[in-house]
Amino acid sequence: MSDDDREIEWWDYENADEMAAAVAGDIGFIIDSAIDARGAAVIALSGGKTPIPIYAKLAAAKHDWKRVTIVPVDERIVPLGDPLSNVTMIAKAFLPKGARVKPIVPNATADYKAAGRSADALMQDLHWPLDLCLLGVGADGHTGSIFPGPDYDEALSGPKERRALGVMPDPMPKDAPVARVTLSREAMISARALIIAVIGDAKKKVIEDAIKQGPSSKYPIGRVLADAELPVDIHWAAE
Repeated sequence: MSDDDREIEWWDYENADEMAAAVAGDIGFIIDSAIDARGAAVIALSGGKTPIPIYAKLAAAKHDWKRVTIVPVDERIVPLGDPLSNVTMIAKAFLPKGARVKPIVPNATADYKAAGRSADALMQDLHWPLDLCLLGVGADGHTGSIFPGPDYDEALSGPKERRALGVMPDPMPKDAPVARVTLSREAMISARALIIAVIGDAKKKVIEDAIKQGPSSKYPIGRVLADAELPVDIHWAAE
């Protein structure tokens, strides 16, 4: 529990495999609960390397996958099938199980703002709020594709009804130097459940500092979590 009484709970694990099993179990419970409540589940999953073992364990579990819709939390504006594509990685895990995995960037385009508007329109067609938003955190404190740059304030403080937007990071990340589409802060924190999964001491320190800094945090994750009213579970493994 943080100083302002937000429910932020840390779960620590000895290794990434132990964390992956726990997070997969939590996501599975959220999926089953949503299906029991209204016959369907809609979840947003992050890209990157950290969640890959989580998705492998989740996909191996028995759930009514045909009632599950999955969207990426963020996407690089690249063609489907590109190694940088988050939805391609997510689809490899869950499409064979029968889940609906919806790309939010169906076509690569040079106009990242237009890609963002298209993604927002696609998001508007989903059931809201999301049943789950699973976030990662970068060593620089970014989450989703909420990066410093010309679209930073819009991603954090844009209209509440805007669920996705195009962003141009500045500086551009070296590992994926492309424009992005991301869920807005409002879309992330309006989810019924918010889970963060990270590995390593450096990222733990970033998140701890970001939470302490609150609304004035220099880190995107701190700005996302500031004043968020929903409970947040942070799962962390040393390695």
